[in-house]
Amino acid sequence: MNDTACTPDTGAANNIPDSRGINFFTTDPDLGALLRLHLGAARYAELEPQLRALGARVSGELDAWASRADKHPPVLEHRNRRGEAVQRIDKDPAYVALERVAYSELGLAALSHQPDAAAPLVKYALTFLFVQAEFGLCCPVSMTDSLTRTLRRFGDPALVERYLPMLASRDFDTLFQGAMFMTEQAAGSDVGRIATRAARETDAQGGTVWRLYGDKWFCSNADADLAMVLARPDGAPDGIKGLALFLLPKTLPDGTRNRYRIVRLKDKLGSRSMASGEIALEGAQAWLIGEIGRGFHQMADMINMSRLSNGVRAAGLMRRALNESLHVAAHRAAFGRKLIDMPLMQRQLMKMLLPAEAARSMFMQIALLLPQADAGDAQAARCVRILTPLIKFRACRDARRVTGDAMEVRGGTGYIEEWSDARLVRDAHLGSIWEGTSNIVALDVARAAQREQALDALRTFLGDR
Repeated sequence: MNDTACTPDTGAANNIPDSRGINFFTTDPDLGALLRLHLGAARYAELEPQLRALGARVSGELDAWASRADKHPPVLEHRNRRGEAVQRIDKDPAYVALERVAYSELGLAALSHQPDAAAPLVKYALTFLFVQAEFGLCCPVSMTDSLTRTLRRFGDPALVERYLPMLASRDFDTLFQGAMFMTEQAAGSDVGRIATRAARETDAQGGTVWRLYGDKWFCSNADADLAMVLARPDGAPDGIKGLALFLLPKTLPDGTRNRYRIVRLKDKLGSRSMASGEIALEGAQAWLIGEIGRGFHQMADMINMSRLSNGVRAAGLMRRALNESLHVAAHRAAFGRKLIDMPLMQRQLMKMLLPAEAARSMFMQIALLLPQADAGDAQAARCVRILTPLIKFRACRDARRVTGDAMEVRGGTGYIEEWSDARLVRDAHLGSIWEGTSNIVALDVARAAQREQALDALRTFLGDR
């Protein structure tokens, strides 16, 4: 275990170590070593200065912004002072500053969709560092990235041509953010019970358009410019086979606001910086993506990319928790010794280190396999198919324990909201819920193994290593 923490400690005088100002990249030498191994020396040399700069900001200004955004969650404004409907979500300036870093400076949502697309591992390495400061924003970033991927794979070329430039943009003033509106009150994990209707209707110009009617219960990034929505076309059968996937714009091409309302925002345990809300679809115009009856299959592509991102985020949360614990243990003294010299503390730190390293190794392997799978390699596709729900299951569960253990290492101070520990604990619990609870994800692992022979492919892959 490496405590990078041999840097000057601002809390030495009062025996309360503070990690503020430590570089979370240079204090984690294994991250650089793994990236050099997987990316090659030349590509890593290009990337390393960016990683070093980001690592320095994570425990400084980015962490300060994240703490402020967590304490000042978004607010929904239904009307302006003249009584006009505005449907505006006001975000704290700290959150907006984090958005600028994630979307524009780092390009986390755009990297995979630009002409000179970066390798997935580059995107996930940057995300791994960024999430050590801010967790909530990584959900909209991931959904924008995965929505763009799904649109490019299944969308009409005209829609792709219209929206790809904004989705892949790094210009903060013009870029589009994405979302996924799927969950309903009666249809959480049981997606086949979705009741939102899709109706073919005539528009003002005499053409035919799809309009959506219904309520979506848990919509993160509720004011996104575009959202993928599952709905059931009139006359379609019950169950998953009757669902279709639609692209829902916040603003129509003529500049008018689409016909849906953000009813209210959720008061969440964690991920408080990011707006999650309830959406009422009141004849909102949308575009069909792919085929009727294939909606869930197409949405599954977006869900799986979000699950992978969840694994990356869980790995990042665990690394931040471990960083904090290593720093505290190396600098805090009790009973005449540093905590890190005590055998039970060493044992506790090791029990945090192992799942953190396992999650990191796993997301890196998936990131390396993903381009091969997308290029048509059947064995790689099967490996990605089973590893994606596996990392979602294992890493997100582990993150809940590791962040809790890190709070314990800091003791009573860790229970105070001024420090990062409480925020990490609250954020970590969401990973095991969205994009499928642990039981749902476990069933998906079983399906991948039984129906798609993905476990056999994984065994072969591991045997060849």
